Amino acid sequence: MSLFKARDWWSTALGEKEEFDQGCLCVADVDNSGSGQAKITVGSYMGYLRIFNPHPVKPGDGMQAEDLLLEVQLRDPILQVEVGKFVSGTELLHLAVLHCRKLCVYAVSGTLGNVEHGNQYQIKLMYEHNLQRTACNMTYGPFGGVKGRDLICIQSMDGMLMLFEQESYAFGRFLPGFLLPGPLTYSSRTDSFITVSSCQQVESYKYQVLAFATDADERQETEQQKLSSGKRLVMDWVLNIGEQALDICVVSFNQTSSVFVLGERNFFCLKDNGQIRFMKKLDCSPSCFLPYCSVSEGTINTLVGNHNSMLHVYQDVTLKWATQLPHIPVAVKVGNLQDLKGVIVTLSDSGHLQCSYLGTDPSLFQAPKVESREINYEELDREMKELQKIIKESTKTQDILPKSEKDCDDLRITAEVSPDLDVVSQAIDSEVRAEAVPSVTVKITLQSRLAVQKTKLSICVQPPLALTHDQFIFDAIESCRSKAVALSVFLKGNCPPAELEGNAMASYSMPTDLNPEGIPRVAQCKFRLPLRLICFPAQPSKTANHKLTIDTNKSPVSLVNLFPDFADQSDEDQVNVLGFQFLTGSRITLLASKTSQRYRIQSEQLEDLWLITKELTFRLEEHFKKQNSKDFTCTFSGSVPLQEYFELIDRHFELRLNAEKFEELLSERAIQFRAIERRLLTRFKDKTPAPLQHLDTLLEGTYRQIIALADAAKENQANMFQAFTKLKSATQLVIMLISLWQKLSTDQVAILEATFLPLMQDTQELGWEESVDAAISHLLRTCLSKSSKEQVLTLTSQLSTPKDTSRLKKHITLLCDRLAKGGRLCLSTDTNIQQTMVMPGGCTPIPESDLEERTGEQDSTTMFTNHRHLTKQKSKTDFPQGALEEAEKP
Repeated sequence: MSLFKARDWWSTALGEKEEFDQGCLCVADVDNSGSGQAKITVGSYMGYLRIFNPHPVKPGDGMQAEDLLLEVQLRDPILQVEVGKFVSGTELLHLAVLHCRKLCVYAVSGTLGNVEHGNQYQIKLMYEHNLQRTACNMTYGPFGGVKGRDLICIQSMDGMLMLFEQESYAFGRFLPGFLLPGPLTYSSRTDSFITVSSCQQVESYKYQVLAFATDADERQETEQQKLSSGKRLVMDWVLNIGEQALDICVVSFNQTSSVFVLGERNFFCLKDNGQIRFMKKLDCSPSCFLPYCSVSEGTINTLVGNHNSMLHVYQDVTLKWATQLPHIPVAVKVGNLQDLKGVIVTLSDSGHLQCSYLGTDPSLFQAPKVESREINYEELDREMKELQKIIKESTKTQDILPKSEKDCDDLRITAEVSPDLDVVSQAIDSEVRAEAVPSVTVKITLQSRLAVQKTKLSICVQPPLALTHDQFIFDAIESCRSKAVALSVFLKGNCPPAELEGNAMASYSMPTDLNPEGIPRVAQCKFRLPLRLICFPAQPSKTANHKLTIDTNKSPVSLVNLFPDFADQSDEDQVNVLGFQFLTGSRITLLASKTSQRYRIQSEQLEDLWLITKELTFRLEEHFKKQNSKDFTCTFSGSVPLQEYFELIDRHFELRLNAEKFEELLSERAIQFRAIERRLLTRFKDKTPAPLQHLDTLLEGTYRQIIALADAAKENQANMFQAFTKLKSATQLVIMLISLWQKLSTDQVAILEATFLPLMQDTQELGWEESVDAAISHLLRTCLSKSSKEQVLTLTSQLSTPKDTSRLKKHITLLCDRLAKGGRLCLSTDTNIQQTMVMPGGCTPIPESDLEERTGEQDSTTMFTNHRHLTKQKSKTDFPQGALEEAEKP
């Protein structure tokens, strides 16, 4: 028995005296079951089409009757079978079958029966193409970058590429210098067809070149396929490999793709431009191969079958595994069958179909018995106590945490936001002074895989946004059932929100055998609200106190395409300028440059720029992502508006101090009120009445003061909430500008957000200023420290309200200054020490005492704006003073 033998999971023999080749095998979810389990589709040269769904009771079993889903005999030999999105109007998978003179596309569907073996499968012909030439092979893909569908290219025996756009014929092109057909594949990354000619050369042809080219011999074309004009067909690149190719395949990974070519003695890995990445000389004559992405980053695994009935697994050029097969494979595929990932499916030329997995036989070696020795009972008692302690601890924490990813998927929650606003607004008790406050419907769906109980659904949005319903309770949800609820979101407070994102969270209990009451679990999801919920289109404003310019590395995009919900399609002026007006009254103007790759956002208030700037960058990223442009970036080269940001901090801190003053005054008046009440009660209880001495007048006056102070405190609390919301918006804007300015990574932006936004709201015990000051001080003493001496942390027992905001503003300025001088944000101590060695000097250290603070005191804004990164001369920008007037010109 061989040690390295393929473990037989399922196998069968197809027909009698039938022949098969490499194009006759396909593994995919051909019936669109949605379960992720693939089916095996096999076609033969005798015209038989079979579809299998293996269900082995135990590994090594043969085919059962229910494993064969479908067997149909077609009239013509089947050269190749493929599964893709071949039918227009739907993204479901269909089966394409290539015959010698015909291409047929079928839909495979199943009907559920009453018993296990009663399921019925059938194929329905969607369309077919009669070919003018004898076909050899075919390939498919999103030719030309189309979305949601696959086109088919067929290579004929006389060297013509026939392209079909699903139900219609597109065009045909002859390959130059053609003698014999070779393997053919399509690369979606470069949008090109790659084949190996009879000259032993790998040739690449762009789809765009094929579309605009003219055949070398137009006289051979039919009148239906003839083109009147075009260019000469030119190769994109060519590479001589010196041998004939058996197969060719394209594998994409890490935003790159590689072209694999299996020759008669070697297999090659090529780059997109035709350069050789590596090659491997094979010891045996190969029969088939299959490249796929490796577990190790930056490498590719390749399955290579040979005529010695062996299957080799290569990682790049290194042989990692070799296994023996019971037959010579002519086709090999990998798929997920019955929740078993990575099943290797092989097919021989005589019809031996096998599903196998890699492994070794168990070792038959038995260790010899050791000599008996005396038992140490004390050591056994000690070990027994430790084991009992471990068992006791494990029983306490049993089933509290999910054991696997599948356990976390017991209850799935999804949120769907309506693309349109509600026809009838559901806003209730809104403080916005507008004619009509819009609302949008959000649909939350709970889908349970298993039975759950005590389900409580909570939805939250950041105020001043509000919900019509924020909690739903379900007693129990049965397995494979779903619950859906709908609610509306609207703007309740009289200021724009800092975020347009919401969160839906469901808490539930999962009963088990050991815990019938249920294990507490949580599932959550986020959803994004539309911008039209808080603002509407308006005329652009010509004056603005605050302006920001965002640079990009791509050509400017029309604002009509970016904001179709805010732009008038018939107004040509809105291509370069748009106006937004919040429901609270603020107006923002967005301008796009006509000559450069810049966008400007301007408004009267700094905090109002945040939502429009975020929406602009988000829609730009989505726009270029749809165009498969992965190198799009936004940058910011202006000065960070710290002075305006500090004004918002001072305003918020002033309201906090006012709140403390109101609280102290209310406490004093309450003490005075209770003292007057005690005096009056004493007078009223006295048997001999005495004059009140104007105590009643003093009581009434104190009462009025308490009511006035309470009203003022309530008004100050509302103003402080609005100030904190504006501060959060401005803080988000500053974080974005710093990240675009210094090109920070996602992890570094997360550290900045945790530093500047530690609180969701202010409380009496803890405020925003002291929390942010402590977080920034920690960063300045660790990852942004100038020397190792500053890394000695001075932790305080508690945080208290500062006297003023000068220290906080100085630390924010110092943080930006050190980021500008090369500092980087991280949480690893080792990395921090390395960074401090390469940081240039000149950074002002954090004052550790009042004396140092007085000696190093200077204007924070002056120190930051004098930095060389931020004092660039204002270049000749494409947004002059009259930019709005120019944008409005036709």
